[in-house]
Amino acid sequence: MLRGTRPSHMPLGAGARLGPYEIQSALGAGGMGEVYRARDTRLDRTVAIKVLPSHVSDDPALRERFEREARTIAALNHPHICTLHDVGRQDEIDFLVMEYLDGETLAARLAKGAMPIDVALRHAIEIADALDKAHRAGIVHRDLKPGNIMLTKSGAKLLDFGLAKTTPTAIAASGLSIAPTLQTPMTMEGTILGTLQYMAPEQIEGQDADARTDIFAFGAVLYEMLTGKKAFEGKTQASLIGAILEREPAKISTLVPLTPAALDWAVTVCLAKNPDERWQNAGDVARQLKRIAAVDDAPPGAVVTRQTRARTLVPWLVATAAVLALIAASAIELRRPTANLPVVRFDITTPPTRDATSFAISPDGQQLVFVATTEGVSKLWLRPLNQTTAQPLNGTDGAIYPFWSPDSRSIGFFADSKLKRLDLGGGAPQALANAQAGRGGTWNSDGVILFNPDGQLGASSILMRVAATGGTATAVTRLSAGEATHRWPQFLVDGRRFLFFSAYGPPSTQGMYLASLDGGAPSRIEGTSSPGLFAPPNTLLFLRQDALMAVVFDPQRGVIAGDPALVAEPVGTDFGVQRGAFSVSLSGVLAHRAVTGSPRRQLVWMNRAGMQLGIVGPPDEATLADPELSPDGRQIAVRRTLQGNLDLWLIDVQRGIQNRFTFDANADEYGVWSPDGGRIVFISNRGGSAFELFEKAASGASEEHSLGVKAVVAQSWSSDGRFLLFRQTDATTGADLWALPMTGERKPFPVMRTRFDERFGNFSPDGRWLAYESNESGQFEIYVRPFPGSGGKWQVSPAGGTQVRWRHDGKEIFYLAPDGRLMAVPISVAADAQTLTVDVPVPLFLTHLAEGPGIVAGRNQYAVASDGRFLMNVSVDDAVPAPPITIVQNWQAAIKK
Repeated sequence: MLRGTRPSHMPLGAGARLGPYEIQSALGAGGMGEVYRARDTRLDRTVAIKVLPSHVSDDPALRERFEREARTIAALNHPHICTLHDVGRQDEIDFLVMEYLDGETLAARLAKGAMPIDVALRHAIEIADALDKAHRAGIVHRDLKPGNIMLTKSGAKLLDFGLAKTTPTAIAASGLSIAPTLQTPMTMEGTILGTLQYMAPEQIEGQDADARTDIFAFGAVLYEMLTGKKAFEGKTQASLIGAILEREPAKISTLVPLTPAALDWAVTVCLAKNPDERWQNAGDVARQLKRIAAVDDAPPGAVVTRQTRARTLVPWLVATAAVLALIAASAIELRRPTANLPVVRFDITTPPTRDATSFAISPDGQQLVFVATTEGVSKLWLRPLNQTTAQPLNGTDGAIYPFWSPDSRSIGFFADSKLKRLDLGGGAPQALANAQAGRGGTWNSDGVILFNPDGQLGASSILMRVAATGGTATAVTRLSAGEATHRWPQFLVDGRRFLFFSAYGPPSTQGMYLASLDGGAPSRIEGTSSPGLFAPPNTLLFLRQDALMAVVFDPQRGVIAGDPALVAEPVGTDFGVQRGAFSVSLSGVLAHRAVTGSPRRQLVWMNRAGMQLGIVGPPDEATLADPELSPDGRQIAVRRTLQGNLDLWLIDVQRGIQNRFTFDANADEYGVWSPDGGRIVFISNRGGSAFELFEKAASGASEEHSLGVKAVVAQSWSSDGRFLLFRQTDATTGADLWALPMTGERKPFPVMRTRFDERFGNFSPDGRWLAYESNESGQFEIYVRPFPGSGGKWQVSPAGGTQVRWRHDGKEIFYLAPDGRLMAVPISVAADAQTLTVDVPVPLFLTHLAEGPGIVAGRNQYAVASDGRFLMNVSVDDAVPAPPITIVQNWQAAIKK
């Protein structure tokens, strides 16, 4: 039986005084002293007095440390920490004056049995918040247990904060014969009770305690709150110590079947043997528990309720078990707290899709959202994991790259050149901000969304922040020298720090970065060259070719340790946008897919009636995009992605033969022909710089050379050869159109630079007019204005338009309507050559132009020949049947060396 040290003085009777405090009655006694109810005669209030034992009072070093810690704790102000009012000494007696609490200890409450899950969650959040407050002040409790937690009408209160500490060395040396603060030590049926049962392994082994030690004890306390059983038990001290050091407690859900999986997992992480594998701070634990509580409180239909889980999840798991093998986990270098739990895998088959990487598992691990295509329309589909079917989500036509709110009740996505949100509880999607071609979003619990608004490479391809309710978007990151784009952000658990991927730059800049909303320069995470995802508490997932790997990651310092381990293969990648086909929840559910291809694309000749006249080359499965017809109509410059590398290719119109035009290992794209067809200008990020303009002979006979203009997208070359039009993006004015003189000094000048976005610029055949699109009206429309210089401006499209082209004689303008139909608008120039007459648009045919990976809002997907035919880059397949999405529960136990 463990026994504590008794104080050497006589117990204090009613009426005794310690300074201004009058003793009223004894409340209890323990190894760290006696506690009395008393009255503060100065303020006429009830307080609690703790008289310290002689081993503290008689040791000057301990007393000095005690007084120092007492002053620190007295400065804490938190509703769930028992307030320390005063410290005193009288007649050789040291004492503390604390807030008097009316209630019962958690230990007394647990003697009656387990708590309801919602009650346990509420108190656990209060305790974790209090621990976080203390840890931030540099105070570690060191003896968290039910006996040091009081339950009152105002919630849980932590007691004895930081004062009940016997050094770890003393604990180890004593052979654990003395528990530091054991109250009423006793044995019952041979089971040891007391502080020992809440000690972390490092405490037992005599190592220094830190905040993570408290987190282990917190996990043991929460386990007991939920189950009514202690996490670790033994008939002797040795067996109890062995249980703490070597064994895992039974899964909570096996004892309490209605326990949410996320809660079971959160407690398991708290109880990891290795401190590095636990939650690293109490704030992360509190936020995770708040998310779990929020899911449980969701309205009907918003999320799966606990009753629904009980009714549907259990039968579903039983059925799944009939067809799935439960794979036992083995220990590896990535030590996992859930390694003794079985791995459950099952596949979700989806309708065909144009984008097999657009899917996301919800933070609570209970829902999957993905993009699928039916009847020619891509939209979001939702599949609760405890159901057998998925349903399309209305109002999400054209959606790409979905991501979840932290409470798993709303979905963010990109569509119609906007960042949007959809609340699953009901209502139509809301537009939050402009996003021409979004490349990833993430949402924190403070209602902040980080997103990349523009898939074009250059100054606009950075991370922006906007409120989850909408508003003005502001820049969060900026490109440094050599960088081309910041994309695929992910908030860490604290909601302030985030990861993102810097893509398409030179090797010295490409990779994962850690940054913060609080500012400071992002830090590059060495050892990663592909986009990754953080899986709490300490794992980074990333792709190495088609293998999904896991490596130990310290989210505080932003560094990885050890060798990566295999999680799954094959797992697909969309090389066109640098996105992996995997997603992971906060609750430990992994989703991944083996992407085998994308919808094939075909260059097709069509007439004005939409009749197919012929094809150019075979169907292309290498993300062919951005066709530019040479002036003589004999060749087509296109962008193709082959084995993950973006290059310009030239296609012979007559023979359909494809010839590679650029060979650099970096990205080369967006080719524009010179008016004589002898040269091609394109953009590239070679040489360790941002994307810049390069020029090369169309014959390939000479090496390309830089034109010295960076962060741009080439658009059009004037028929007299004098000007090259390009798009450049500014953080203040957005997308702007500039012109580069191709002779003389070659100093670029702005053509259209407003606070709105201007793009798809095209010179008229005579070079005197400029057609372009702008969102100045709130949506993108087609406009025409004189070039160069100022003058009038004419709106061409009445109800939205994009991808503008001229007819070879300048008498017609073509553009794409929002429904995908090609429109023709007659144009005539007045006798004064200063004004235009714009006629009513005439619909020609439905285009079915290519969509999906590699197609971004910045270049046309069709060209117009001099004989009036249209060369269209169309999707051959409505959508491609994709491999199923594999769901893995307890995926960490499936890691292989």
